[in-house]
Amino acid sequence: MPRPPARTDAPQLSLFDDGAPAETTAAPLVPPRETAAPAAPRPPLPAGEFRHPQADREIRLQQHLVAYALTRVRRRSIGFVVGTEGLSVKAPRWVGIADIETALREKAGWILRKLREQQERGARLQAARVEWRDGATVPFLGETVIVVLDARATGAILNSDADALPGVPRLTLHVGLPHTAAPEQIRDAVQSWLQRQARRVFEERVQHFAARLGVRCTRLSLSSAQTRWGSASADGSVRLNWRLIHFALPTIDYVVTHELAHLREMNHSPRFWDVVRSVLPDYEQHRGTLKDDVLPVFD
Repeated sequence: MPRPPARTDAPQLSLFDDGAPAETTAAPLVPPRETAAPAAPRPPLPAGEFRHPQADREIRLQQHLVAYALTRVRRRSIGFVVGTEGLSVKAPRWVGIADIETALREKAGWILRKLREQQERGARLQAARVEWRDGATVPFLGETVIVVLDARATGAILNSDADALPGVPRLTLHVGLPHTAAPEQIRDAVQSWLQRQARRVFEERVQHFAARLGVRCTRLSLSSAQTRWGSASADGSVRLNWRLIHFALPTIDYVVTHELAHLREMNHSPRFWDVVRSVLPDYEQHRGTLKDDVLPVFD
């Protein structure tokens, strides 16, 4: 087949960008930079241990045992990386262990803080991992949905129990699979249903807020991006991450409004935020939800 002609993409902005992008370059997703009250100081960490699975050295930092992975590389300075597995150190071949440990002690506060953050994040992700079986739960529009395997059902059908007791999920998703279905089958069926609901809900909200903002969305598409909730192009096309369907409607409305507002202001200037505020005066509250909430882990 002949190669399709090259095209020039319209300028794009992602959800948390704060500066205007170059004329034809998509801006990367970055955390919001709005001024916020200083965070309260964290309590001291109880003495504990942080161990990298490939650790080959240990050091005690402020009463904590930190086992780290040391790699000798061709570079001019010592580098520290704190990831989900723990602390990794990269150092020039000519730097001695004593100098490396001195540098680690100088950065002890930062290292321990990052190790704790990664530990807490790992715990949240583990708690959010879905066990795909009859009775599994997933968030949908801010509520909990119980998955019910029901071979009599066709496809997936959402039922609501208006008389559910307080604290008991009122929504059940009856999936047309037997109880012997493999976890992958259950996951794929539920994910497919969620994506269909995402398109339905997003189309309704885009239509609603486009009319209020006086803009026209020429094309709406779903994405599965890992680092981007949404993006908008100057040609009127909007992309929204289908995983937004887990959030309550006010949070979805914020993302929809944010992207549609870019069709009037392709930047993050004060004028842009005025456009968002004109239809969502409390948008800051819902913006924070996107950063703080943990999505269910499907794999």
